[in-house]
Amino acid sequence: MGSHHGRLSIRKDPFGTTPEGVKVDVYTFTNGRVTVSMLTWGATIQRVETPDRKGRTKNISLGFDNLPDYAALSPYFGSTVGRYGNRIAKGRFTLDGQTYQIPVNNGENALHGGTIGFDKKVWKAKVVQSDKAVGVAFTYVSPDGEMGFPGELTSTVTYTLDRHDNLRIDYQAKVAGKATVQNLTNHVYFNLAGEGSGSIEGHVLELNAPGYTPVDEGLIPTGEIAKTAGTPFDFSRPTPIGRRLRDDHPQLVIGRGYDHNFVLGEKTDEDGLRFAARFWEPEDGRTVTVHTSQPGAQFYSGNFLDGTFQGIGGKTYRQGDAFAFETQHFPDSPNQPAFPSTTLRPGETFRSTTVYTFGTK
Repeated sequence: MGSHHGRLSIRKDPFGTTPEGVKVDVYTFTNGRVTVSMLTWGATIQRVETPDRKGRTKNISLGFDNLPDYAALSPYFGSTVGRYGNRIAKGRFTLDGQTYQIPVNNGENALHGGTIGFDKKVWKAKVVQSDKAVGVAFTYVSPDGEMGFPGELTSTVTYTLDRHDNLRIDYQAKVAGKATVQNLTNHVYFNLAGEGSGSIEGHVLELNAPGYTPVDEGLIPTGEIAKTAGTPFDFSRPTPIGRRLRDDHPQLVIGRGYDHNFVLGEKTDEDGLRFAARFWEPEDGRTVTVHTSQPGAQFYSGNFLDGTFQGIGGKTYRQGDAFAFETQHFPDSPNQPAFPSTTLRPGETFRSTTVYTFGTK
């Protein structure tokens, strides 16, 4: 996107208090065109307000307007998930000869770090501001043994918005004491026509993924990396999300739609980032383009949104009313030796970057 000359600004407001008495704040930062609101609860993206092609601004991110709903209801809306984003089969893995058990919370599997993941923690926040970008660095220290994971993991995730409508997410993690596994990501849900506005099946998706990881009935990867070409998983050319959503492909039946890890193309730019995807809502014209250093991304078509709660704008979220695109390492990697490793050892630093670029077309 071209340069925008709005003033970079940020403010902090109280958002609520946990039952344990911990205060939760909301940070709102803007470049005068795009505005992002984030909570210290779960280092959560609560709102993303962007203009359409006529300059009309709407919030395109699903969320809630109060803390109790986030604590009780939220299916990871906008949250920073960890220690291990996505699924671990039976919540179990072996590392350096020792077997670890994570509490299962998704059938017989562990999802997004177990029953009390990083999305349900209050993170420490520090304002980050320069003449080029503004945002917040969130830090959470997960003690050794939390949710069954080994090692004390210190994670810092920095969200910054620049003058060119790029929301950049920089992840950094270090472990002390013992080696661990980690897979940090963000679980923002988007509807580019505005949250609560209905189905995203008309959104057009271009996805740079020659492969994907097929799953079993429990949505655990089989270990195969299958080609997307010639299947409903091929978005190499811009295609409406809903065009093949109801095909009788066995993988779509298992996932109730798209809920799969895509293996991204390997070509990267000078910053080590690869083009991952571009989403476009034709009616109002909003786009979001994703670049990442991660090898995969979970594309999820909102299949399990079930209309049982109201979101930030007082609207009910139903199946297919939003999509998530979680840049990541692959699901169940600790049990899949052929997948890129998610092991982190003392003395090492994990780093990854994902950039969401907002625009219109």
